[in-house]
Amino acid sequence: MTYARGEIEEIFRRFSIQRPNPKSELKYTNLYTFLVAVVLSAQATDTGVNKATKSLFKIADTPEKMIALGEEELGQHIRTIGLWRNKAKNIIAFSHILIENNQGRVPRSRQALMELPGVGQKTANVILNTAFRELTMAVDTHIFRIANRLGLATGKTVEQVEKKLLQVIPTYYLLHAHHWLILHGRYICKARKPKCQDCIIADLCKAIIKSNSIPASLNTL
Repeated sequence: MTYARGEIEEIFRRFSIQRPNPKSELKYTNLYTFLVAVVLSAQATDTGVNKATKSLFKIADTPEKMIALGEEELGQHIRTIGLWRNKAKNIIAFSHILIENNQGRVPRSRQALMELPGVGQKTANVILNTAFRELTMAVDTHIFRIANRLGLATGKTVEQVEKKLLQVIPTYYLLHAHHWLILHGRYICKARKPKCQDCIIADLCKAIIKSNSIPASLNTL
């Protein structure tokens, strides 16, 4: 279940035509609120995070304002999100660190990002890729699942999958590859019922279980 380099190139060429400028579905107003939103999105849906932050970001869109809001009040805004208590604690903590160590700005360094409470490798990669346009691969639940399902990059850990994806995806597609794979997993290659009839890479897919129907739209790509 391996792909030739040409097949991988074609997969991402089609993704690039389908979504030329993919974007995060998280709603935010600046880099700080983007960091907060990404931290909140761990084990939560983007839709759920957006609902919780709609009112939050109107009153707390900087580290200073978040600290002034306080952990208890922040928790009231995000209590519909999984692990909200711990996330509220981490957000207040890293807001203090941003002010003390980086003049309130979100750092561009991977190491500095991962030293912030609640920020792991995936979150750091999302920030570096989306905010700073670095060629990183943030492996979330969707990407881990479909990378293994499709055979693009098999691995038992997030780190293994990330490393393999960085190796096999052509460099000139890496900037948007993270979002293409997330959106493909979210809307087409779903966990329980993949929509193979709507998939633009169905004829190239090497997943063991899939529909045999190939979408007519392939003829236009």
